[in-house]
Amino acid sequence: MYCKNCGEAINANQAICVKCGVKVGEGTSFCANCGQVVQPNAAVCMNCGFAVKKANSDLNGQDKTVMILICLFLGGFGVHNFMMGETKKGVFKIIMSLCCGIGGILALIDLIKIAMGNYVVDPTKLI
Repeated sequence: MYCKNCGEAINANQAICVKCGVKVGEGTSFCANCGQVVQPNAAVCMNCGFAVKKANSDLNGQDKTVMILICLFLGGFGVHNFMMGETKKGVFKIIMSLCCGIGGILALIDLIKIAMGNYVVDPTKLI
C-alpha cells in the first residue's frame, strides 16, 4: 500500500502517512496499489490498472447525504435532479407534480436509489 499524496510505502493500518502527514486514502498524485505517478485526471493507474478515483460520478459530484435530504424534502419538485445537472428530469418532475401529483412517487424511487448507491447520472444526457 502506498500514500496517494507522496507515493511513500505505508502499512495498511496507518491512519496518516508519516512522510507527508496526509490522511491515508487522500490525494490523487500517486497510485495506492503500486506507488507510481498518476496523471491528474486519470480514472485508473496506467501501470497496474488500479482504480484511482472513486466512482462518485454517480451523483455528479454531489454529497450523498445532502442529496438524500434534498430528495426527501424537495424531491417531488425535482430539485435534486437540477442539482445533479439533470434538467430534463427536473422539469418532468415539476410537471408531474403539478398535473397529476406523482412527482413524490418518482422522488421516493430516486431517494431509495440514492440511499442504496444505485443512482447513476448519465453524463451523455446532461444539459
